[in-house]
Amino acid sequence: MKYFHLIWAALFRRKARTFLTLASILAAFLLFGMLDGIRTTFAQLGQSADGAQRLQTTSRLSIVESLPISLESRIRRIDNIQDVTWANWFGGAYQNPRNQLFTFAVASNYLDLYPEVDVEPAQLDAWKRTRDGILVGQQMMTRFGWEVGQRIPLQSTIFPNSDGTLNWSFEIVGVLRGKEGRSAGFTDALILMHYDYFEEATPYVDDTVGWYISRVSDVNRSDAAAKAIDALSVNSPNETKTMNEQAAMAAQLNQMADIGLIVGSIMGAVFFTLLLLTGNTMAQAVRERTSELAVLKTIGFTSASVLGMVLAESILLVVIGGVLGLGLAAVLSPVVTAASNGVISLPAIGWESWALGLGLMIVIGLLVGALPALRAMRLNIVDALAGR
Repeated sequence: MKYFHLIWAALFRRKARTFLTLASILAAFLLFGMLDGIRTTFAQLGQSADGAQRLQTTSRLSIVESLPISLESRIRRIDNIQDVTWANWFGGAYQNPRNQLFTFAVASNYLDLYPEVDVEPAQLDAWKRTRDGILVGQQMMTRFGWEVGQRIPLQSTIFPNSDGTLNWSFEIVGVLRGKEGRSAGFTDALILMHYDYFEEATPYVDDTVGWYISRVSDVNRSDAAAKAIDALSVNSPNETKTMNEQAAMAAQLNQMADIGLIVGSIMGAVFFTLLLLTGNTMAQAVRERTSELAVLKTIGFTSASVLGMVLAESILLVVIGGVLGLGLAAVLSPVVTAASNGVISLPAIGWESWALGLGLMIVIGLLVGALPALRAMRLNIVDALAGR
């Protein structure tokens, strides 16, 4: 620390170049903060205690293949199964076919398996009594400015109703929220309709469901319960595949895209460009101070001290820009989410992202400063003072 004033002075010797480099580093780590938050969110899907207690059963062939509703009573009799419900994908769109909404037709006990989701008792009773009633996530209510009691039109991209069109109409009777002010996660942007009404209104569903959700009593024996569920339909036309909720969500996401690979590829390209840019800045800065470094050695600074000062300057440059970038990402994430009314939902920057980000800053600082620092350490005093 006793050489900090020298390192700081060297860092801002060319202020314009330093600030432009800091802006580039800030932009890189701002992007890192946004993307790594998304990566972490997807990686943690279903990792709560409730998520670990839920199993999802789908067709072994594909999630779009239906399962017989008669399977529900057989699953319920399996040891360690506490409760069972089912759901079916509806494929809803609002106003524009490209404006897809997560809409599920669910059994009346669906929310019993999701204790982290809260609905006012009066609204839940109204939903159970209203044949074409729906429950809507708070985030979606805010996004579209909907109110309880409002009737909204939805267009199914898959299932026609009894009149042969894809146009459906529902009454909003309640709001899905997280308990105690917490986020309801995925359910916060979900629409739930009655499966019974859905089955009656469309000719394409007849005693079949999309998937089952089971809640186990003992999570330590959930794997045995999953195998027992799949054994019920082995060698039948409706063979199943049962996984815990985390694995099921990950499998569904991987069918669409590998989020980790996409984020990693983008960040790899960004940081490679940052290495070149910052490395060039450090090399130029050390080249301009060749005679000054020789003077430092002349008055008693060791080669190791010069090496350490250049490396510290490089790390400090990256850390300043990186912390500013991650800090800006932490501030902007909730602002963007709130300003867009949930249309753009960016997760908060957690401690995992900060820890990874700080590690990357130090590694990048060492990499970009290594060659200039070695050159400064090996500097010959006579040649440097002579301008050679």
